[in-house]
Amino acid sequence: MAKGFLGYPSTLMLDVVVCALILVVPVLLFSIYLVKFRRAYLWHRRLQTGLGVALLVTVCLFEIDMRMHGGWQAILKQRSVLLTDAQLQWVSRVLLVHLVFAVSTVILWTVTLTHGWKRIPRPPQPSPHSATHKLLGWLSTITLTLTSVTGLVFYYYAFVI
Repeated sequence: MAKGFLGYPSTLMLDVVVCALILVVPVLLFSIYLVKFRRAYLWHRRLQTGLGVALLVTVCLFEIDMRMHGGWQAILKQRSVLLTDAQLQWVSRVLLVHLVFAVSTVILWTVTLTHGWKRIPRPPQPSPHSATHKLLGWLSTITLTLTSVTGLVFYYYAFVI
């Protein structure tokens, strides 16, 4: 197996996902800035929708890539220095935590986006549903940030060191 483009014994899509995990939080925060301070509701909607679609496509391609390579543990076997049993157990726990946040993010973000599309007026503007949408948005932001952090921690310990 060739190394990923970041230079570690991973795959193309693992490295793409790592880059996405690094970029998604600043883009998300910029989108929140646009709606909170600039009142750019339409740009917020566009950014959130685009980010959601981009991440959905990325994750689908990533899952296909994982299956084509036999899963993350098979990819780990390409390391020049294999992880010890203790390291593998720790990395597995980090991955489990990451997956809890990732699944909850998918659910929350889907609910948030759907709520916005169905309940927020067109063109977007404050409405009676804004408070609920804001709460859902912050919960989604928190879980997405935790997904990014735990995903980067997993990648670092599984493939970098």
